[in-house]
Amino acid sequence: MNMHIELPVNLHRLGELAYNMWWSWNPEAQELFRRIDPELWEKVYHNPVRLLQEVPQERLEGLADSDYLVAYHRVMADFDAYMHPGESWFAESFPAESDHLVAYFSAEFGLHESLPIYSGGLGILSGDHCKEASDMGVPLVGIGFLYPQGYFTQRLTADGVQEAVYEKLDFGRVPARAALGPDGKEIRIHVQLETRTVYARVWHIQVGRNALYLMDTDIEPNDPKDRVLAARLYGGDLETRLSQEIVLGIGGVRTARALGLNPTVWHMNEGHAAFLVLELLREQVAQGKGFAEASDYVRKHVVFTTHTPVPAGHDTFPFDMMERHFWNFWPKLGLSKEDFLGLAHQDQPWGPSFSMTVLALRFSGKRNGVSKIHGAVSRKMWHFLWPDKPLDEVPIGQITNGVHTASWLAPELYELYNKYLGPDWYDNLDRQDLWDSVWDIPDEELWDVKLQLRTRLIEFARERYAAWKERIGASPDEVEAARGVLDPKALTIGFARRFATYKRATLVFRDIERLRRIVDDPDRPAQFIFAGKAHPKDGPGKAMIQQVINLAKYPGLNGRIVFLEDYDINMARYLVQGVDVWLNNPRRPREASGTSGQKAALNGVPNASVLDGWWPEAYNGANGWAIGEQEGYDNLEAQDADDASHLYSILEKCVVPMFYGRDDAGIPRVWISVMKETIRTVAPYFSLRRMLKEYLDQMYVPTMRGLIE
Repeated sequence: MNMHIELPVNLHRLGELAYNMWWSWNPEAQELFRRIDPELWEKVYHNPVRLLQEVPQERLEGLADSDYLVAYHRVMADFDAYMHPGESWFAESFPAESDHLVAYFSAEFGLHESLPIYSGGLGILSGDHCKEASDMGVPLVGIGFLYPQGYFTQRLTADGVQEAVYEKLDFGRVPARAALGPDGKEIRIHVQLETRTVYARVWHIQVGRNALYLMDTDIEPNDPKDRVLAARLYGGDLETRLSQEIVLGIGGVRTARALGLNPTVWHMNEGHAAFLVLELLREQVAQGKGFAEASDYVRKHVVFTTHTPVPAGHDTFPFDMMERHFWNFWPKLGLSKEDFLGLAHQDQPWGPSFSMTVLALRFSGKRNGVSKIHGAVSRKMWHFLWPDKPLDEVPIGQITNGVHTASWLAPELYELYNKYLGPDWYDNLDRQDLWDSVWDIPDEELWDVKLQLRTRLIEFARERYAAWKERIGASPDEVEAARGVLDPKALTIGFARRFATYKRATLVFRDIERLRRIVDDPDRPAQFIFAGKAHPKDGPGKAMIQQVINLAKYPGLNGRIVFLEDYDINMARYLVQGVDVWLNNPRRPREASGTSGQKAALNGVPNASVLDGWWPEAYNGANGWAIGEQEGYDNLEAQDADDASHLYSILEKCVVPMFYGRDDAGIPRVWISVMKETIRTVAPYFSLRRMLKEYLDQMYVPTMRGLIE
């Protein structure tokens, strides 16, 4: 470890633990680090590498001779048992495939708040995918970028204007090490951009049993503009985006080769990595295959997941830009310029373009959307690539997203599930019959945990809100008042996600007087917590944040509706564990899947959601509420008006009365039945465990066995 201190001999493995992200989904391991110095643990934002670098030596020496050792040995024993199991689920289920490898490419990986290299749902899903692959023993490596400036820190002005602040990560202070090749030397790869060579170093992050390899171009001898090429996630202009995606796809394959890896399956998680197809084709042609034979080979090894139901969300590049960057690449494929550009041709309003999604769809053997609805939307959107096939035979399937249970479940509920579902529930967490035992949890015990989690959320929200007030120069009285917003006993509704206009964050404000009557009822109050970032270039999304913040000042709403600054994984945990209802109201069918509501449901939080994304597959009339109808509208204004009216009715007639309907013991029995049904129906099926098993059955294992036509 790069640190100025020596770990005591009997605590020497703390360094090993700090560099394996296993600790990030194990509460006892996190508590082990927190106990070293609780105040410092918060200051370093739950980063164990920085913690061990900054904690005084004498503190570690003192812990080495205390009861801390008991917890240390217990955690390390759990860690060793995890890292060296007798046999993993994958090895038992697919013994003949144990020597295969999946290379999983994504533009972002959301593992933990201490590694801010993710922006939202795609990154969180990628991180969860890697964690679950580790839990199940699936042989998988992740490949992506370690962005030196990550995604932006959100700063809000007093008027609610979002400002993006970029802070450079110190790679010596995060759980990342230089990746080493088979020769023991640090890996450097290179790619061609236009007429110049760009180099990248590769970092290794250990995620349980599996590795994540992330590239970084901030090295010599790159030009200054290339050193910041991969500085920011989704930053820069179209030229920067193209350059990043060349490094991700082509450089990612070269990273795998430099590591001595020979993956059987190349999984593109969204189209950002589609240039890996070109590098795999180049390799095959270099070995003497013709282009047609090389194409057949690549299709038998590449799988693709699309996440975007909106045409404008798919990356496309003008032909002239592609020509400048690939003028020396198409000869290596034995293609003319015209044939090369035709590989991914898609007409756009501004002219012909090279589509990353078209490239990915044409050169993958298996393809999927991320919910049943999204699968159908994708088949319709890309039908033109298979014009001779009926719409329902377009070869794009669907595997509905799930979440990594241990990363999002409150520790208190984990213990409750241990008690009533059995100590081995986590090993079988996708078994529906096991979750039927949720009904055995006494209402009083579940409600007591809910009260704890809501109280913890309100305390967190008050501190964050007060810190924002202080930062924007509010008066001492206003700062003090901010520490009193929200009520730990009131019905608490959460809305937290990326602020894009189609997600309609302001829908609940359409009839502000009706909202005020719901929120400001002295006997049955409701309150809302909002959070989320808009893309720095999304003006309408940023305006929506400003609207929420300013509408929350309306008389009767002030103190009952708050917007929390800088939404991230840490805040998300508090929210999905602590709120009473998770609100989701995008315009149908714009939500590919969504997973935040699944995280909430896992913690007994019912969803109030439009029937889009994953929710139509989960909703059964007893585990939450459906906003509006499933059919789309031609008139968006009418859709918004109808959905808002329906949302108010749900709150007034169902949610509020049920939440406050208490028996003599003060327990909301009917509400708790909805909580239990939410857990019972969502936790097993919408887990990463079920999702990854479907990837194995439908995509990975058939590819490993050479069954892809």
